[in-house]
Amino acid sequence: MKLCIDKALSADVLSKYEEKVKKATLMLENGSGKGNDFLGWLHLPSSISDEELNAIQTVADRLKKSCDVVVVAGIGGSYLGAKAVISALSNSFVNKAENAPEILFAGNNISEDYLAELMDYLSDKKFGIINISKSGTTTETALAFRLLKTQLETQMGKEEAKQRIVAITDATKGALRKLSTQEGYDTFVIPDNVGGRFSVLTAVGLLPIATAGYDICQLVKGAVDMEKSCSDEVATKENPVSVYAIVRNELYAQGKKIEILVNYHPKLHYLSEWWKQLYGESEGKDGKGIFPASVDFTTDLHSMGQWIQDGERTIFETVISIASPNKKVVIPVDEENLDGLNFLAGKRVDEVNKMAELGTQLAHVDGGVPNLRIEIPTLDAYNIGQLIYFFEKACGVSGYILDVNPFDQPGVEAYKKNMFALLEKPGYEAETAAIKSRI
Repeated sequence: MKLCIDKALSADVLSKYEEKVKKATLMLENGSGKGNDFLGWLHLPSSISDEELNAIQTVADRLKKSCDVVVVAGIGGSYLGAKAVISALSNSFVNKAENAPEILFAGNNISEDYLAELMDYLSDKKFGIINISKSGTTTETALAFRLLKTQLETQMGKEEAKQRIVAITDATKGALRKLSTQEGYDTFVIPDNVGGRFSVLTAVGLLPIATAGYDICQLVKGAVDMEKSCSDEVATKENPVSVYAIVRNELYAQGKKIEILVNYHPKLHYLSEWWKQLYGESEGKDGKGIFPASVDFTTDLHSMGQWIQDGERTIFETVISIASPNKKVVIPVDEENLDGLNFLAGKRVDEVNKMAELGTQLAHVDGGVPNLRIEIPTLDAYNIGQLIYFFEKACGVSGYILDVNPFDQPGVEAYKKNMFALLEKPGYEAETAAIKSRI
Protein backbone atom coordinates (compact mmCIF):
# COMPACT_ATOMS: atom_id res chain seq x y z
CA MET A 1 0.00 0.00 0.00
CA LYS A 2 1.30 3.47 -0.88
CA LEU A 3 0.11 6.79 0.54
CA CYS A 4 0.73 10.03 -1.39
CA ILE A 5 -0.18 13.49 -0.10
CA ASP A 6 -0.99 16.71 -1.93
CA LYS A 7 2.22 18.50 -2.94
CA ALA A 8 0.67 21.73 -1.75
CA LEU A 9 1.02 20.44 1.80
CA SER A 10 4.45 21.48 3.03
CA ALA A 11 6.82 18.89 4.46
CA ASP A 12 6.98 21.19 7.46
CA VAL A 13 3.51 19.96 8.41
CA LEU A 14 4.94 16.55 9.33
CA SER A 15 7.54 18.17 11.57
CA LYS A 16 4.92 20.45 13.09
CA TYR A 17 2.85 17.48 14.26
CA GLU A 18 5.65 15.04 15.02
CA GLU A 19 5.45 15.38 18.79
CA LYS A 20 1.66 15.21 18.75
CA VAL A 21 1.60 12.04 16.67
CA LYS A 22 4.29 10.42 18.82
CA LYS A 23 2.29 11.25 21.94
CA ALA A 24 -0.92 9.89 20.39
CA THR A 25 0.82 6.68 19.31
CA LEU A 26 2.36 6.22 22.75
CA MET A 27 -1.05 6.70 24.35
CA LEU A 28 -2.37 3.85 22.20
CA GLU A 29 0.58 1.59 22.91
CA ASN A 30 0.68 2.06 26.68
CA GLY A 31 -3.08 2.41 27.14
CA SER A 32 -2.87 5.81 28.81
CA GLY A 33 -5.45 7.61 26.64
CA LYS A 34 -9.20 8.00 26.76
CA GLY A 35 -11.14 4.82 26.08
CA ASN A 36 -8.14 2.64 26.92
CA ASP A 37 -10.40 -0.27 27.85
CA PHE A 38 -11.23 -0.65 24.13
CA LEU A 39 -7.78 -1.19 22.67
CA GLY A 40 -8.08 -4.92 22.00
CA TRP A 41 -8.01 -4.27 18.24
CA LEU A 42 -4.55 -2.65 18.33
CA HIS A 43 -2.51 -5.85 18.18
CA LEU A 44 -5.37 -8.12 17.24
CA PRO A 45 -4.02 -9.19 13.82
CA SER A 46 -0.69 -10.44 15.18
CA SER A 47 -2.37 -12.15 18.13
CA ILE A 48 -4.94 -14.20 16.19
CA SER A 49 -3.93 -17.85 16.50
CA ASP A 50 -4.19 -20.58 13.89
CA GLU A 51 -6.54 -22.37 16.29
CA GLU A 52 -8.95 -19.42 16.28
CA LEU A 53 -8.89 -19.16 12.49
CA ASN A 54 -9.39 -22.92 12.14
CA ALA A 55 -12.36 -22.85 14.54
CA ILE A 56 -13.99 -20.07 12.52
CA GLN A 57 -13.27 -21.84 9.24
CA THR A 58 -14.75 -25.12 10.54
CA VAL A 59 -18.09 -23.52 11.38
CA ALA A 60 -18.04 -21.57 8.10
CA ASP A 61 -17.47 -24.79 6.14
CA ARG A 62 -20.43 -26.43 7.90
CA LEU A 63 -22.71 -23.53 7.01
CA LYS A 64 -21.44 -23.63 3.43
CA LYS A 65 -22.38 -27.30 3.14
CA SER A 66 -25.83 -27.03 4.70
CA CYS A 67 -27.10 -23.66 3.45
CA ASP A 68 -27.92 -22.01 0.15
CA VAL A 69 -28.25 -18.65 1.91
CA VAL A 70 -26.78 -17.33 5.16
CA VAL A 71 -28.31 -14.22 6.71
CA VAL A 72 -25.99 -12.08 8.83
CA ALA A 73 -28.04 -10.25 11.46
CA GLY A 74 -26.25 -7.23 12.89
CA ILE A 75 -26.06 -3.45 12.77
CA GLY A 76 -23.22 -0.92 12.61
CA GLY A 77 -19.87 -2.55 13.27
CA SER A 78 -21.60 -5.91 13.59
CA TYR A 79 -22.19 -6.05 9.85
CA LEU A 80 -20.47 -3.23 7.94
CA GLY A 81 -16.97 -4.72 8.07
CA ALA A 82 -18.10 -8.09 6.79
CA LYS A 83 -20.25 -6.50 4.09
CA ALA A 84 -17.35 -4.27 3.03
CA VAL A 85 -14.95 -7.18 2.58
CA ILE A 86 -17.47 -9.51 0.93
CA SER A 87 -18.58 -6.81 -1.51
CA ALA A 88 -14.97 -5.93 -2.35
CA LEU A 89 -14.02 -9.53 -3.11
CA SER A 90 -17.21 -10.75 -4.79
CA ASN A 91 -18.29 -10.71 -8.41
CA SER A 92 -20.22 -7.47 -8.88
CA PHE A 93 -23.45 -9.40 -9.47
CA VAL A 94 -23.05 -12.37 -7.07
CA ASN A 95 -22.46 -11.64 -3.38
CA LYS A 96 -20.25 -14.65 -2.67
CA ALA A 97 -17.40 -16.79 -3.94
CA GLU A 98 -17.97 -19.82 -6.15
CA ASN A 99 -19.48 -22.83 -4.31
CA ALA A 100 -20.41 -20.72 -1.28
CA PRO A 101 -23.83 -19.71 0.04
CA GLU A 102 -25.34 -16.35 -0.81
CA ILE A 103 -24.75 -13.87 2.01
CA LEU A 104 -27.60 -11.52 2.91
CA PHE A 105 -27.80 -8.93 5.68
CA ALA A 106 -30.61 -8.11 8.09
CA GLY A 107 -31.04 -6.44 11.45
CA ASN A 108 -29.57 -3.17 10.20
CA ASN A 109 -32.90 -1.37 9.69
CA ILE A 110 -36.52 -1.52 10.87
CA SER A 111 -38.19 -1.55 7.47
CA GLU A 112 -41.24 -3.81 7.40
CA ASP A 113 -41.04 -4.13 3.62
CA TYR A 114 -37.38 -5.17 3.78
CA LEU A 115 -38.07 -7.86 6.37
CA ALA A 116 -41.20 -9.12 4.62
CA GLU A 117 -39.38 -9.38 1.28
CA LEU A 118 -36.42 -11.11 2.91
CA MET A 119 -38.67 -13.65 4.60
CA ASP A 120 -40.50 -14.26 1.34
CA TYR A 121 -37.19 -14.76 -0.48
CA LEU A 122 -36.08 -17.31 2.14
CA SER A 123 -39.36 -19.22 2.12
CA ASP A 124 -38.10 -21.88 -0.31
CA LYS A 125 -34.40 -21.72 0.63
CA LYS A 126 -32.15 -23.74 2.90
CA PHE A 127 -30.86 -20.91 5.02
CA GLY A 128 -28.85 -20.26 8.13
CA ILE A 129 -28.33 -17.30 10.46
CA ILE A 130 -25.25 -15.66 11.93
CA ASN A 131 -26.59 -13.44 14.71
CA ILE A 132 -24.16 -10.78 15.91
CA SER A 133 -24.99 -8.79 19.02
CA LYS A 134 -23.08 -8.28 22.25
CA SER A 135 -26.25 -7.79 24.28
CA GLY A 136 -28.80 -9.61 22.18
CA THR A 137 -31.25 -6.78 22.77
CA THR A 138 -30.27 -4.22 20.11
CA THR A 139 -33.68 -3.43 18.65
CA GLU A 140 -32.97 -3.73 14.91
CA THR A 141 -30.98 -6.96 15.20
CA ALA A 142 -33.09 -8.63 17.89
CA LEU A 143 -36.27 -7.95 15.91
CA ALA A 144 -34.84 -9.44 12.71
CA PHE A 145 -33.45 -12.45 14.54
CA ARG A 146 -36.76 -13.18 16.27
CA LEU A 147 -38.53 -13.22 12.89
CA LEU A 148 -35.83 -15.24 11.09
CA LYS A 149 -35.42 -17.74 13.93
CA THR A 150 -39.17 -18.39 13.95
CA GLN A 151 -39.18 -18.87 10.17
CA LEU A 152 -36.16 -21.17 10.22
CA GLU A 153 -37.66 -23.35 12.95
CA THR A 154 -40.94 -23.54 11.01
CA GLN A 155 -39.23 -24.48 7.74
CA MET A 156 -36.55 -26.84 9.08
CA GLY A 157 -37.74 -27.96 12.48
CA LYS A 158 -36.31 -26.76 15.76
CA GLU A 159 -33.47 -29.28 16.01
CA GLU A 160 -32.21 -28.69 12.47
CA ALA A 161 -32.55 -24.92 12.99
CA LYS A 162 -30.16 -25.12 15.95
CA GLN A 163 -27.46 -26.47 13.62
CA ARG A 164 -27.91 -23.52 11.27
CA ILE A 165 -27.75 -20.71 13.81
CA VAL A 166 -24.45 -19.29 15.01
CA ALA A 167 -24.25 -16.56 17.66
CA ILE A 168 -21.42 -14.07 18.03
CA THR A 169 -21.91 -12.36 21.38
CA ASP A 170 -20.59 -11.63 24.86
CA ALA A 171 -18.52 -14.33 26.55
CA THR A 172 -20.69 -14.67 29.65
CA LYS A 173 -23.68 -12.34 29.77
CA GLY A 174 -26.58 -10.93 27.80
CA ALA A 175 -29.78 -12.21 26.24
CA LEU A 176 -28.07 -13.80 23.21
CA ARG A 177 -25.51 -15.60 25.37
CA LYS A 178 -28.33 -16.98 27.53
CA LEU A 179 -30.34 -18.12 24.50
CA SER A 180 -27.27 -19.69 22.88
CA THR A 181 -26.55 -21.69 26.02
CA GLN A 182 -30.16 -22.85 26.26
CA GLU A 183 -30.40 -23.85 22.59
CA GLY A 184 -26.86 -25.15 22.11
CA TYR A 185 -25.89 -22.81 19.26
CA ASP A 186 -22.32 -22.64 18.08
CA THR A 187 -20.93 -19.40 19.48
CA PHE A 188 -18.00 -17.05 19.09
CA VAL A 189 -17.06 -14.23 21.43
CA ILE A 190 -16.99 -10.50 20.80
CA PRO A 191 -14.01 -9.45 22.94
CA ASP A 192 -14.89 -7.02 25.73
CA ASN A 193 -12.04 -4.72 24.71
CA VAL A 194 -12.95 -4.44 21.02
CA GLY A 195 -15.67 -1.98 19.98
CA GLY A 196 -18.04 -2.88 17.17
CA ARG A 197 -16.54 -0.57 14.55
CA PHE A 198 -13.09 -2.10 15.19
CA SER A 199 -14.32 -5.71 15.19
CA VAL A 200 -14.03 -6.81 11.55
CA LEU A 201 -10.88 -8.86 12.31
CA THR A 202 -12.66 -10.79 15.07
CA ALA A 203 -15.24 -13.53 14.45
CA VAL A 204 -17.75 -10.69 13.90
CA GLY A 205 -16.26 -10.12 10.46
CA LEU A 206 -14.21 -13.27 9.87
CA LEU A 207 -17.06 -15.79 10.17
CA PRO A 208 -19.33 -14.16 7.55
CA ILE A 209 -16.32 -13.57 5.28
CA ALA A 210 -15.19 -17.20 5.55
CA THR A 211 -18.77 -18.39 5.01
CA ALA A 212 -18.88 -16.33 1.81
CA GLY A 213 -15.88 -18.35 0.62
CA TYR A 214 -13.04 -15.88 1.08
CA ASP A 215 -9.56 -16.40 2.52
CA ILE A 216 -9.55 -15.05 6.05
CA CYS A 217 -5.92 -16.14 6.54
CA GLN A 218 -4.84 -13.78 3.75
CA LEU A 219 -7.07 -11.03 5.14
CA VAL A 220 -5.40 -11.35 8.54
CA LYS A 221 -1.93 -11.59 6.97
CA GLY A 222 -2.47 -8.26 5.23
CA ALA A 223 -3.48 -6.71 8.55
CA VAL A 224 -0.45 -8.24 10.30
CA ASP A 225 1.93 -6.79 7.72
CA MET A 226 0.30 -3.36 8.03
CA GLU A 227 0.54 -3.60 11.81
CA LYS A 228 4.32 -3.95 11.37
CA SER A 229 4.51 -1.18 8.76
CA CYS A 230 2.91 1.38 11.06
CA SER A 231 4.35 0.32 14.42
CA ASP A 232 5.61 2.95 16.83
CA GLU A 233 9.16 2.02 15.82
CA VAL A 234 8.66 3.35 12.27
CA ALA A 235 9.78 6.94 11.69
CA THR A 236 6.94 9.44 11.33
CA LYS A 237 7.66 10.34 7.70
CA GLU A 238 7.78 6.67 6.68
CA ASN A 239 4.74 5.65 8.73
CA PRO A 240 1.57 5.81 6.59
CA VAL A 241 -0.69 5.95 9.64
CA SER A 242 1.21 8.91 11.11
CA VAL A 243 1.23 10.79 7.81
CA TYR A 244 -2.49 10.26 7.20
CA ALA A 245 -3.44 11.27 10.76
CA ILE A 246 -1.24 14.38 10.59
CA VAL A 247 -2.44 15.57 7.18
CA ARG A 248 -6.15 15.18 7.92
CA ASN A 249 -5.79 17.02 11.26
CA GLU A 250 -3.82 19.84 9.63
CA LEU A 251 -6.45 20.17 6.90
CA TYR A 252 -9.16 20.23 9.57
CA ALA A 253 -7.29 23.01 11.36
CA GLN A 254 -7.24 24.90 8.04
CA GLY A 255 -11.03 24.72 7.81
CA LYS A 256 -11.42 21.55 5.76
CA LYS A 257 -14.30 20.09 7.76
CA ILE A 258 -15.37 17.32 5.36
CA GLU A 259 -13.29 14.36 4.17
CA ILE A 260 -14.60 12.59 1.08
CA LEU A 261 -13.40 9.03 0.57
CA VAL A 262 -13.23 8.44 -3.18
CA ASN A 263 -13.06 5.20 -5.12
CA TYR A 264 -13.07 4.40 -8.83
CA HIS A 265 -14.21 0.83 -8.29
CA PRO A 266 -17.86 0.06 -7.36
CA LYS A 267 -16.78 -2.90 -5.25
CA LEU A 268 -15.33 -0.46 -2.70
CA HIS A 269 -18.69 1.19 -1.98
CA TYR A 270 -19.25 -0.65 1.30
CA LEU A 271 -15.66 -0.20 2.39
CA SER A 272 -16.53 3.51 2.31
CA GLU A 273 -19.65 2.82 4.39
CA TRP A 274 -17.53 0.97 6.97
CA TRP A 275 -14.98 3.82 6.95
CA LYS A 276 -17.72 6.39 7.52
CA GLN A 277 -18.88 4.64 10.67
CA LEU A 278 -15.30 4.16 11.87
CA TYR A 279 -14.40 7.83 11.63
CA GLY A 280 -17.80 9.40 12.24
CA GLU A 281 -18.47 7.45 15.43
CA SER A 282 -14.88 7.80 16.64
CA GLU A 283 -14.23 11.51 16.06
CA GLY A 284 -17.66 13.13 16.01
CA LYS A 285 -17.99 14.28 19.61
CA ASP A 286 -17.33 17.21 21.95
CA GLY A 287 -18.40 19.55 19.13
CA LYS A 288 -15.45 18.36 17.02
CA GLY A 289 -14.68 16.04 14.15
CA ILE A 290 -14.23 15.85 10.40
CA PHE A 291 -17.46 14.83 8.67
CA PRO A 292 -16.79 11.59 6.74
CA ALA A 293 -18.48 11.42 3.34
CA SER A 294 -17.91 9.22 0.30
CA VAL A 295 -18.43 9.08 -3.45
CA ASP A 296 -18.18 6.40 -6.12
CA PHE A 297 -16.43 7.81 -9.19
CA THR A 298 -16.85 8.19 -12.04
CA THR A 299 -20.58 7.66 -11.31
CA ASP A 300 -20.87 10.48 -8.79
CA LEU A 301 -18.91 12.91 -10.95
CA HIS A 302 -22.21 13.22 -12.80
CA SER A 303 -24.08 14.13 -9.62
CA MET A 304 -21.72 15.42 -6.91
CA GLY A 305 -18.90 16.49 -9.22
CA GLN A 306 -20.17 20.05 -9.60
CA TRP A 307 -20.33 20.66 -5.84
CA ILE A 308 -16.90 19.13 -5.26
CA GLN A 309 -15.36 21.22 -8.05
CA ASP A 310 -17.01 24.58 -7.33
CA GLY A 311 -18.87 24.38 -4.01
CA GLU A 312 -17.87 25.56 -0.55
CA ARG A 313 -14.13 24.99 -0.01
CA THR A 314 -14.46 23.06 3.23
CA ILE A 315 -13.54 19.65 1.78
CA PHE A 316 -10.60 17.41 1.01
CA GLU A 317 -10.48 14.01 -0.68
CA THR A 318 -8.79 10.71 0.12
CA VAL A 319 -8.69 8.59 -3.03
CA ILE A 320 -8.35 4.80 -2.94
CA SER A 321 -6.76 3.67 -6.20
CA ILE A 322 -6.35 0.09 -7.42
CA ALA A 323 -3.22 -0.30 -9.55
CA SER A 324 -4.29 -3.43 -11.46
CA PRO A 325 -7.86 -4.71 -11.97
CA ASN A 326 -8.57 -8.42 -11.72
CA LYS A 327 -10.22 -8.60 -15.14
CA LYS A 328 -9.26 -7.44 -18.64
CA VAL A 329 -11.61 -5.80 -21.15
CA VAL A 330 -10.27 -4.25 -24.39
CA ILE A 331 -12.31 -1.62 -26.26
CA PRO A 332 -13.20 -2.79 -29.81
CA VAL A 333 -13.18 -0.86 -33.08
CA ASP A 334 -16.56 0.14 -34.50
CA GLU A 335 -16.63 0.83 -38.26
CA GLU A 336 -19.30 3.52 -38.07
CA ASN A 337 -17.79 5.16 -34.97
CA LEU A 338 -21.05 6.99 -34.27
CA ASP A 339 -20.13 7.31 -30.59
CA GLY A 340 -16.74 8.79 -31.52
CA LEU A 341 -14.84 6.33 -29.36
CA ASN A 342 -12.53 4.77 -31.95
CA PHE A 343 -9.68 6.83 -30.53
CA LEU A 344 -9.91 4.46 -27.53
CA ALA A 345 -9.97 1.24 -29.61
CA GLY A 346 -7.38 -1.25 -28.46
CA LYS A 347 -7.06 0.29 -25.01
CA ARG A 348 -8.13 -1.43 -21.82
CA VAL A 349 -11.15 0.00 -20.01
CA ASP A 350 -8.94 0.45 -16.95
CA GLU A 351 -6.70 2.85 -18.85
CA VAL A 352 -9.72 5.09 -19.46
CA ASN A 353 -10.65 4.79 -15.78
CA LYS A 354 -7.13 5.71 -14.68
CA MET A 355 -7.08 8.80 -16.89
CA ALA A 356 -10.47 9.81 -15.48
CA GLU A 357 -8.96 9.38 -12.01
CA LEU A 358 -5.87 11.47 -12.79
CA GLY A 359 -7.85 14.12 -14.66
CA THR A 360 -10.31 14.44 -11.78
CA GLN A 361 -7.56 14.70 -9.19
CA LEU A 362 -5.85 17.50 -11.14
CA ALA A 363 -9.15 19.35 -11.63
CA HIS A 364 -10.11 19.10 -7.96
CA VAL A 365 -6.70 20.19 -6.71
CA ASP A 366 -6.85 23.14 -9.12
CA GLY A 367 -10.30 23.87 -7.69
CA GLY A 368 -8.96 24.08 -4.13
CA VAL A 369 -9.63 20.53 -2.93
CA PRO A 370 -6.51 18.94 -1.37
CA ASN A 371 -6.05 15.27 -2.29
CA LEU A 372 -4.51 12.32 -0.54
CA ARG A 373 -4.07 9.09 -2.50
CA ILE A 374 -3.89 5.53 -1.25
CA GLU A 375 -2.84 2.95 -3.83
CA ILE A 376 -3.14 -0.80 -3.42
CA PRO A 377 -1.70 -3.21 -6.02
CA THR A 378 -4.91 -5.18 -6.58
CA LEU A 379 -8.26 -5.90 -4.98
CA ASP A 380 -7.78 -9.08 -2.94
CA ALA A 381 -8.09 -10.29 0.65
CA TYR A 382 -4.50 -9.43 1.57
CA ASN A 383 -4.73 -5.80 0.43
CA ILE A 384 -8.17 -5.30 1.95
CA GLY A 385 -6.70 -6.56 5.26
CA GLN A 386 -4.00 -3.91 4.95
CA LEU A 387 -6.54 -1.16 4.32
CA ILE A 388 -8.69 -2.20 7.28
CA TYR A 389 -5.86 -2.09 9.80
CA PHE A 390 -4.42 1.10 8.30
CA PHE A 391 -7.70 2.95 8.71
CA GLU A 392 -8.30 1.53 12.20
CA LYS A 393 -4.95 2.59 13.63
CA ALA A 394 -5.01 5.95 11.86
CA CYS A 395 -8.42 6.53 13.42
CA GLY A 396 -7.06 5.94 16.92
CA VAL A 397 -4.05 8.20 16.37
CA SER A 398 -6.13 10.91 14.68
CA GLY A 399 -8.72 10.87 17.47
CA TYR A 400 -6.07 11.36 20.12
CA ILE A 401 -4.50 14.23 18.15
CA LEU A 402 -8.00 15.77 18.09
CA ASP A 403 -8.21 15.18 21.86
CA VAL A 404 -11.40 13.13 21.87
CA ASN A 405 -12.13 9.61 23.07
CA PRO A 406 -12.08 7.66 19.79
CA PHE A 407 -13.60 4.56 21.36
CA ASP A 408 -16.94 5.60 22.86
CA GLN A 409 -20.19 6.69 21.19
CA PRO A 410 -22.40 8.46 23.75
CA GLY A 411 -24.42 10.24 21.06
CA VAL A 412 -25.76 6.98 19.66
CA GLU A 413 -28.01 6.49 22.70
CA ALA A 414 -30.13 9.64 22.25
CA TYR A 415 -32.42 8.30 19.52
CA LYS A 416 -32.83 4.99 21.34
CA LYS A 417 -34.16 6.67 24.49
CA ASN A 418 -36.70 8.62 22.46
CA MET A 419 -37.74 5.55 20.47
CA PHE A 420 -38.24 3.42 23.58
CA ALA A 421 -40.22 6.21 25.24
CA LEU A 422 -42.48 6.55 22.18
CA LEU A 423 -42.98 2.76 22.07
CA GLU A 424 -43.85 2.83 25.81
CA LYS A 425 -41.20 0.26 26.71
CA PRO A 426 -41.44 -0.86 30.36
CA GLY A 427 -39.10 1.18 32.52
CA TYR A 428 -39.45 4.28 30.35
CA GLU A 429 -42.68 5.61 31.87
CA ALA A 430 -41.24 8.99 32.88
CA GLU A 431 -39.57 9.45 29.51
CA THR A 432 -42.83 8.48 27.75
CA ALA A 433 -44.77 11.13 29.64
CA ALA A 434 -42.11 13.75 28.98
CA ILE A 435 -41.82 13.09 25.27
CA LYS A 436 -45.58 12.93 24.73
CA SER A 437 -45.87 16.40 26.22
CA ARG A 438 -43.65 17.67 23.37
CA ILE A 439 -45.57 16.23 20.42
